[in-house]
Amino acid sequence: MAALYVLSAYIQDFRIVVDILMWVWLAICVWDLLVLYFPNNKVLLQRKYPEKLSNGDENPFSLLIKSMFPVSVTVNVLEEFPEQLQLRDNEFRLLIKAYAEKEIQFNLTPVTRGTYRFGVCNALVKYTGLFKRKFILDEDRIIPCYPSFIQMRKYQLLATTDRLVELGVKRIRKIGSTLEFDHVREYVRGDEYKHMNWKASAKHSKLMVNQFQEEKSQPIYSFIDTGRAMRMPFNEMTLLDYAINATLVLSNAAILKQDRAGMLTFSKDINNHVPAEKRNNQIRKISDKLYGISTLFEESEFGNLYAFARKNINKRSLIFMYTNFETLDALYRQLPYLKMLSKSHIVVVVVFKNTELVDMAKEPAFKINDIYNKIIAEKFVYEKQLIIQELNRNGLQTIFTNPADLSINSINKYLEIKARGLI
Repeated sequence: MAALYVLSAYIQDFRIVVDILMWVWLAICVWDLLVLYFPNNKVLLQRKYPEKLSNGDENPFSLLIKSMFPVSVTVNVLEEFPEQLQLRDNEFRLLIKAYAEKEIQFNLTPVTRGTYRFGVCNALVKYTGLFKRKFILDEDRIIPCYPSFIQMRKYQLLATTDRLVELGVKRIRKIGSTLEFDHVREYVRGDEYKHMNWKASAKHSKLMVNQFQEEKSQPIYSFIDTGRAMRMPFNEMTLLDYAINATLVLSNAAILKQDRAGMLTFSKDINNHVPAEKRNNQIRKISDKLYGISTLFEESEFGNLYAFARKNINKRSLIFMYTNFETLDALYRQLPYLKMLSKSHIVVVVVFKNTELVDMAKEPAFKINDIYNKIIAEKFVYEKQLIIQELNRNGLQTIFTNPADLSINSINKYLEIKARGLI
């Protein structure tokens, strides 16, 4: 507008046109301000956020924006996301018609457990674009992030409908069974002769057999290493977080199979011990314990773990040991305790596959530095294979897995051991 007035100083007839444009512009400004700042004209914001977050999963969120304006307006919504998410694209732009409402839907994937604080939600409303009015939803929202209950529910739903194979859980043929005595009944054709009860047959003067049922309520424990080896990251999550998610999924699967689920964490000391039970609130107790677990820069003491297990776990159990060995030397330091533990229990040791090293070992090398890195990567990959062989040679079960596949492979191993009747 100022440029037009300067131009009108040289063109006298153009001054009238500039004055008219000036008054039109002032009228538009006044009209824009009246529309934006009329008392009843406003925008209402409502958060439809979950009460808790599932770690490592996509969690659905939605923002409801309701317009009380009599005309269509453009709204820019800026949500203050928690600092743990490190999100910068937190602006949503939408056009809302008169007295209408719209819902913004988006997904967030947390990668750490803990509390997530959502700050102020801002809405900038404009009509003609000359001015903007700011509306604020000034209420902090704090949401706790728990281990992956979404993954747990997914496995639970597919398990109850016998569709676990869709997630990669293998169907394992039962090649043995651990049986417990149920009752004595009369023999019918087709019964196995090895189940004949000759004393009862002599007493009743007819053939009698022992009736067995698959043993249930077997203790299934998850031992989670919280030492420095579990701080290694993978896809922005630590190995500990993958172990925690797998523990929750496995514990729920065990309870669905009528077994008893328990857990503990260990580093220098033993913490968060939940005895194996199959009560209704057992999964909640395990989830609450898993929520607050964190790793430390400490070397884990497997000797203390063995002493604790010998004192507090009296019945033969299936133990999933979520830890990680990167070198044979690290394994040899703890192997005597694992062997002693395996004398009383079935021990499954989880060893994580370093997929970045595997990819590096497969990449072609053209420079000296690339050749050096490739050789080192191949050395570590080969040493991992030696670790698995050494564990198997000493009678220990193993799971060698990518962190992302840990939950599936843990359930597969659990079903395999149950099918083979090892416990």
